[in-house]
Amino acid sequence: MATSIQDVAREAGVSISTVSRSFTRPDLVSAKTRERVLAIADKLNFSLSRSAAALKSGRSLRIAVLMSGHIRLWFTASVIEGLNEVLHTQGYDISVFQISSIEERKEFFEMLPVRRNADAVIVASFDIDNNEIAQLASVGVPIVGINSVEPEARGFTAAVNIDDVQGSTLAARHLINLGHRRITYISTNREVSLSFSVQSRFDSFTACCRREGIEPQVIVCKVDDDGRYEISDVVNQLISQDEMPTAIACQEDGIALPLMFQLERNGFSVPGDVSLIGYDDSFYTGDIGLTTIRQDPVEMARVAARMTLDLIDEKPIEQPYIVFPAQLKVRSSTSRVK
Repeated sequence: MATSIQDVAREAGVSISTVSRSFTRPDLVSAKTRERVLAIADKLNFSLSRSAAALKSGRSLRIAVLMSGHIRLWFTASVIEGLNEVLHTQGYDISVFQISSIEERKEFFEMLPVRRNADAVIVASFDIDNNEIAQLASVGVPIVGINSVEPEARGFTAAVNIDDVQGSTLAARHLINLGHRRITYISTNREVSLSFSVQSRFDSFTACCRREGIEPQVIVCKVDDDGRYEISDVVNQLISQDEMPTAIACQEDGIALPLMFQLERNGFSVPGDVSLIGYDDSFYTGDIGLTTIRQDPVEMARVAARMTLDLIDEKPIEQPYIVFPAQLKVRSSTSRVK
């Protein structure tokens, strides 16, 4: 015989509504009571029907997350980790919509009217235009951005951003202060990218260089159909130049890490022949000594998730638009120019 909610309430010595709130509105139940209820529910193999809970609360208990790029990428995976850490414990599921191309982006917004089954929409690190913002707003739920361009002006209800201007300026100044003048910047194709951070990083880096009378060489890193960076092509472009740069700045660690190995495989010492700096402070950068700009997408996502829950509950948010500072992590892949 299946265990009922009444059985759990009786065993825990609480009301049926307390059992229900322990699953669906844990913020309304003391931590001690909730832990006891969940432990007994687990012992009795009881689970509350999500459909029944949603019907009672008038909510879907689902949050739509729009992601640019492939889910396996470090930034994307880190954002999902941070969101899930907060939202799952509050009884919410995440529906991830991977937007990897202009076509997928168009299809998503065309299908938007039939997707009004989420309590909030989180837009993570890609650029959407005013018309798309209006389409999202028509759904009538909070819209929260993570690394979203001009979130307040574009109509986002709340947002958390890394300070890409500060981060890229730190990277440029670091190389310039080490005496580098022949600098190359490696980026993906900014014209077709869905990520506004790519453009912001590029603009800030080149602006800082130009203020010092330096015009950085720009190399575009191709991306194949599976989302992998074609690093061998980057190396071919580098060695085809009349003169190798003394320093290379990469749009992200996902380019910088394999580039470091490819350069050394082609006979170039890092940093002996060329200094190399990335952006993100992702997995393994500390282990191999990559100088980079640190951001913390897991914590950014946690903050975004908490704001999302407050907005769903119609609670006021004291600071809806938050900018996280970037940090320069100096390691062994950069040195003074010889």
